[in-house]
Amino acid sequence: MLQNMHIKNIALIDEIDVEFEDGLNILTGETGAGKSIIIGSLGICLGGKFNKELLRDSDSDGLVELTFFVNQEHIKDKLLEFEIPFSDGELVISRRLSSSGRTVNRVNDTTVTTARLKEIAALLIDLHAQHEQQTLLKADKHLAILDHFGGNDIADKKALVRALYTEYTDIKKELETNSMDEAEKNKRMDFLDYQIKEIKASDLKTGEDEALENSYKKALNSKEILSIMDEIYSMTGYDNNDSVGEIIGHLVQQLARASEMDEDLRGSYDMLQDIDGMLNDFNREISHYMEDMTFDEQSFSEIEDRLNLINSLKLKYGRTIEDILHTCDEYEEEYNKLVSYDEYRTELKKKLKLIEEKLDMASFKFTESRKSAAQKLTEMLKASLMELNFMTVMFEMKFEQNDHYTANGRDIAYFMISTNVGEPMRPLYEVASGGELSRVMLALKSSLAYEDDTPTLVFDEIDVGISGRTAQKVAEKMAVISKNHQVICITHLPQIAAMADTHYIIEKNVENNKTISSIKRLSDEEEVVEIARLLGGVEITDNTIANAREMKGLAERTKIY
Repeated sequence: MLQNMHIKNIALIDEIDVEFEDGLNILTGETGAGKSIIIGSLGICLGGKFNKELLRDSDSDGLVELTFFVNQEHIKDKLLEFEIPFSDGELVISRRLSSSGRTVNRVNDTTVTTARLKEIAALLIDLHAQHEQQTLLKADKHLAILDHFGGNDIADKKALVRALYTEYTDIKKELETNSMDEAEKNKRMDFLDYQIKEIKASDLKTGEDEALENSYKKALNSKEILSIMDEIYSMTGYDNNDSVGEIIGHLVQQLARASEMDEDLRGSYDMLQDIDGMLNDFNREISHYMEDMTFDEQSFSEIEDRLNLINSLKLKYGRTIEDILHTCDEYEEEYNKLVSYDEYRTELKKKLKLIEEKLDMASFKFTESRKSAAQKLTEMLKASLMELNFMTVMFEMKFEQNDHYTANGRDIAYFMISTNVGEPMRPLYEVASGGELSRVMLALKSSLAYEDDTPTLVFDEIDVGISGRTAQKVAEKMAVISKNHQVICITHLPQIAAMADTHYIIEKNVENNKTISSIKRLSDEEEVVEIARLLGGVEITDNTIANAREMKGLAERTKIY
């Protein structure tokens, strides 16, 4: 469950800490007090957008940090799989946005990507943001809801269908790409034959272009190189009185005489002798280099022609010799296919038929699993909707079939509903009102949470469009859900607020000429006053307080049963 939320420097929030409890946590407050900022910050820490515009002070960092207590084994296993250090049941998720715009995501002090953060967060908390129920008006979302409910069985079958569909489309594409008449085939074979022969006739060797370029560069600059080397040979030799060799030779003789007179100079003499020997070797190497270096016009021309050939092949077949040889292999493979073109196409068609049969069977089994999951889901939803003051309700999922395969199977499926006796079932996205959508979404969230054991559910104004007896039924449903899950709910309805196990109020105040949002946990008496505010509006009378106290007492008795 979510134990603590820490927010710093976000919108109207300077810095707050909220300690959440097990059961039903209710958040209330005046419009504009900052409730949306609290939920928005929660969404940020679960991987939502985190922009600089959200920073209260643009020169300071923004921070949202959530502390969870985790005791579910499947979540622990996933954390182990994600290589997240974890002990004593505590898990801390944090996102920090610097004033420079850089976001850092951490889970238990391990830096993670936003994608990984979202994966981990999805295990811990399900956030229902404002107007999320509008997704129920999009028929294509219904199948995704069903697949989520279906869990691993659906996921496994979906993965198989996706893999088979990829193979199926690859073979179809290959057949379509390699579709030609006899004349086209012969023309293509002639062209491939010419290209293969051109590459093979060049007898390319890996790395020879680099060696040729070095030789070409050397030959092209041979005169200048010889001039430089001749100068170096002359200056380091022993033929001129002012050459380095002659000077060092003289110094060796002088130092030899001095070392005979002072043994301490013996080491210096040995070093100078080594230098003289090394210089002599160097000079000899230079001499050999100049003797071996000859400019051959014919060799130069051959190198130039070879390089021109290689470069022309690179323009046609690849940037490197390796690319050219690889291209030649591909041409040969294609040529060999065309040699036995009819057999090749026949084999492809056999493969396509076989994979189509597999895909058809996998899609059929996928549909059957979806229908089975849909029956279970709709039965759960129907029961939940009856609890949410739908007096008579029919709820099903209608399945239709695409006339073609897709990576998501062949199903077109959407929810059907009837809320009145004698009224035919119609698509949910055509008939549901705002209040009905809110209750359907609440029923869905509770069903999904039951199936995947999500520890914490967050509802931001799930009560839109409902009032009276329906509001009471929604409140009772919240109380039931909170027996097995931690629930955090923002509401404007006194019926739901009265069901709180823990009640918080969000307020907006002016401090030092700045508007600041804050949140505090209410005492029992403060909670009664807040429920009275929700009941009575601006003026809170003794009767309103009495009504609020009675509503709280009735809620407590309801929760016992």
